[in-house]
Formats: sequence, C-alpha cells, structure tokens
Amino acid sequence: MIRAKDIQANLAPEFPSIIKHMVPSNVTGGFCLNLGRKFCDAHLQEEDTTIFLEGEGGKSYPTKYLARKSGLSGGWRCFAIDHNLKGGDIVVFHLVNPTTFKVYIARVNGSQNENGALGLLKLEACVKPMNCISDAVHVENLSKGGEEMKNQVLKPLLLDNPEENSEKNMVIHVTDLGTRSVHSENESEDLGFEITDGIRLSETVVDFKEVKSFNDFDLLVNGLVINCELSKRLQIKYYELCCSQKSFLHEHLLDGLNCKLVAGMLAETINIADAIRASKLTTSQNDFATWENTLKSFQGLGMNVGFLLARLGRLVTLSDKSKRVKVATLERVNAEMERRSLEAKLLEVKETMNRLDFEIETLEMNSENLGRVFEKMATAHW
Repeated sequence: MIRAKDIQANLAPEFPSIIKHMVPSNVTGGFCLNLGRKFCDAHLQEEDTTIFLEGEGGKSYPTKYLARKSGLSGGWRCFAIDHNLKGGDIVVFHLVNPTTFKVYIARVNGSQNENGALGLLKLEACVKPMNCISDAVHVENLSKGGEEMKNQVLKPLLLDNPEENSEKNMVIHVTDLGTRSVHSENESEDLGFEITDGIRLSETVVDFKEVKSFNDFDLLVNGLVINCELSKRLQIKYYELCCSQKSFLHEHLLDGLNCKLVAGMLAETINIADAIRASKLTTSQNDFATWENTLKSFQGLGMNVGFLLARLGRLVTLSDKSKRVKVATLERVNAEMERRSLEAKLLEVKETMNRLDFEIETLEMNSENLGRVFEKMATAHW
C-alpha cells in the first residue's frame, strides 16, 4: 500500500486516480472489478461504455464498463491474466482521459525497490518528480526488529477517494517481514461485487426478444448471471415458463434482492407451476391456498406470476364446482333416504287408519244391541 501511495503521489494531480486492493474475486473466477460508486459518479460516464486500460507494457486493453454496477467486466479478465495479478496486489488506476486508465501495479510479493522502479518507469509525461511522502510510514521501518514487527498495527494511509478513507475500518497487520495483509470493512463494496461458485457479472442487459434458444438464456439478477444457482432441469423449465409469457418472469423484481433468495423464488415458482399442472379434482383446498399465498408474495416482490395465479383461480373454481356436485349428490341421497323413510311411515299410518275405520264401523253397527244389553243388565233382579 505504501508503494502504491508513492506511485499515486507522483501522478499528475489534474487527473483523478484511485487505488484498489485486489481480492480473489477481482483476479480469479468471475474476474470483476468494482471501482467505487463515488469515484465513478464523479469521474466516469453515466452509461455503459468501453474503457481502455493501458498496462505495464504500454498495450491498451478494452474493457466493458457497467455504469449501474460501477465496475469493469468484459476485458478485465484478459488484463488481469496478462499482468499476472494476484490477490493482495495493489493497483493504481490513473484516469488520463474520460475513457482511459493508465494502470500501475504494486505487487504483494515483490520488493519495494522492484515495484517502485516498475511503477516509476511507467510514469510518462504526466508524472512529476518523485518526492517522499512526509506522513507515510517508511519502508525501512518494516525491515527493523524482525519478530518485534510481527502483529504490529500500522497507521493506515488515507486514499484519495473518500470510500477508502476510514481509519477505523482499515487495519494493516504486519504478519511477516515486508508482507502485509489488508483487512477492511470497506471491502464489503468489493465483496458485494464478488463472484463465487460460477456467478458472474453480465456484460450486457439482454432483452427477452433476443433470446432465440435455451443456449441464449441467462438468469440475470442485479447485473449478475446466476445460472449456477439452479440445476439444468430447473433452468429448462424456467426457460419454458418465460417463453410462454415472452418475457423474463423475474425481470421486474425489486432491486437488491439476494441472488440466492431470487434463485429460491424461481425454483419455488417452477415447483408450483408443475404442481398446478399435476393437480386433480381431488387436490385439497389447503394445497391450492398455499400455492396461491406463495405466488401472491412473489408477485408483491415483482415476479410476473399473474398467469399462474389466473390458472390457479380457474382450477379452484372448477374444483369448487366439482366438490359442490359431490355435496349436492350426497344431499340428494340423504333426501331420498328420508323420503323413503317418510313413505314407510305414511304407509304405516294409512294401515292404522284403515284398521281404526273398520273398528269404528263395526262398533257403530252393534251400538243399538249394546244399549239394550246394557239396560237389561242394569235393571235385572239382584
């Protein structure tokens, strides 16, 4: 960092410069580089463009600048590999014109003299004479004391860009003679831009109309391609869903959502779509309700799942009608059983009434004789 600051201090001050500490994501895997939002807003263009990096050999490398991500993507990989950049290297970017950086490297494993000379050799017309930085910690201090220097904490050097200027957030630990590891909470900006497990920075924003086949289909979230977060089978299924709507279903998701969260939403959307297509009239209302609530929550985050909710709504309506038919059929069966029961009771009542009618008729025919017999018995001698 001291060597990088020496280089930066001798650059023409009328041109802005920025120092970047290389982390693994910058120089391996996804090969992306975040330049810092404040620096980019202040000095770079507001739209995506090509920015040239002029390296140690004078060769110019075209790179893709993504304004929304404040970073370099396509072309940066070639530059990093050609210049053998490693994690821990410090790189000075000097913006000599709106689309060109001159680049100077202070290598983590190189000596101070080698790296200082290498940097100074590249300072052409825009470099002023080398002067000592009065407030810098001299490199000679690093060679003193051997073991007593280990684990000491050096006062950090403040960088020109405010994003890097935080003494409380940056600590330089001397872990070995002449070797330093820089740990900074400010690196969260880089880590947020870090590409891991196959996630990579997208070079362009693709309209779905440009997708002609599955081979052209990428899952783009917050400027990152997250294909690796879904299996090939799920990717194909999601591609088919998108084709059915002629758009990326996640295109209007809220900005800043975690990539793994979005991948989980896509996977669950696919699962629900499959479940809807496999549903039967016997599918429970609880399942339908769960799918509906999940899709509505995704819709609230910006997922285009309206067509799934519409299909689900129609299926629920048909399912309700089917269940009503079954309920009505059961009610009719119960009513028929009750009718038969009532008919049996009515027949029994009719039989009772017929029996009583016959009894009444017989008694009426014998009523006169009964009167005479009664009178005779009542008046008979004791």
